Amino acid sequence: MKQVLVLGGTQYFGKKLAEKLIDSGDQVTIATRGTKEDMFGEKVERLVIDREKKETMVEAFNDRQWDIVYDQSCFSPAEAKDTAEALKGKVNRYIFTSTQAVYEFGTLHKETNFDANTYEIAYKTRRQYPGYEGYQEAKRSSEAVLHQLGYFDVVSVRFPIVVSEDDYTERLKYYVDKIVNGEPIVISDPDFRYSFVHAEEAAGFLLAIGKSDFTGPINPGSRGDISLRELTDKIAELTGKGAIIKSNVDTGGLSPYALPGSWSIDTTLAESLGYRFASLNQLLEDLIQFYIKERK
Repeated sequence: MKQVLVLGGTQYFGKKLAEKLIDSGDQVTIATRGTKEDMFGEKVERLVIDREKKETMVEAFNDRQWDIVYDQSCFSPAEAKDTAEALKGKVNRYIFTSTQAVYEFGTLHKETNFDANTYEIAYKTRRQYPGYEGYQEAKRSSEAVLHQLGYFDVVSVRFPIVVSEDDYTERLKYYVDKIVNGEPIVISDPDFRYSFVHAEEAAGFLLAIGKSDFTGPINPGSRGDISLRELTDKIAELTGKGAIIKSNVDTGGLSPYALPGSWSIDTTLAESLGYRFASLNQLLEDLIQFYIKERK
């Protein structure tokens, strides 16, 4: 049994992680702003913090010790630095939920394609990182802070696009709905490629990597990538409807996943360590079928 602190843990796969930690017998503390109810009842301890106010973390973490911290809610290097300083000497292992967005646009990135240990940090707050470019820099800088400070054994988990039946963003569902309704989908370049992971597998991976002795960056997820053209063709085949793809943004706003370039990861390292994920084809087909059935 380990003492585990989860920063966040009340939304999406952070909630799934907390559930898995509880089920594994760990003593779980969740630290959030305290503005949302959770489903854990007396199974967890709760701390109230504000990631943008260091003093709240210093007070909440005072005289406490944990074996592992899972950081699900950091969105700036300023927050990473303040949190690390508040937790220095209080935790051994730091699992940071990062993203494939730390890489430049491109396909099948290996972990070595971004080095957090040499990245130059500009300390900004989350409000100073607008849009995709801001999100990219924020996550890069946050990783850099944690790895360069050297306070903990750090793992940066660079997730691809996370999907599931209960995905609150409904981005994949958007494509299914558009195709079934015979409505156009606006994609500037349908040949851009992306990687995916199921939310349950994302949470399971976080649980497992936390209990391991691995340190450094790692790419988890279903092997390979898929283009938006291939994705819409798959939906069209499963729904029996034709996909209408438009490249002119004047016909409407860009669709979800329609980013300025490809973003996908090479998952060889995670697989070499024994981690297994659903095949990309099966993952997407199962979810598409789920959304189709949900409409009936």
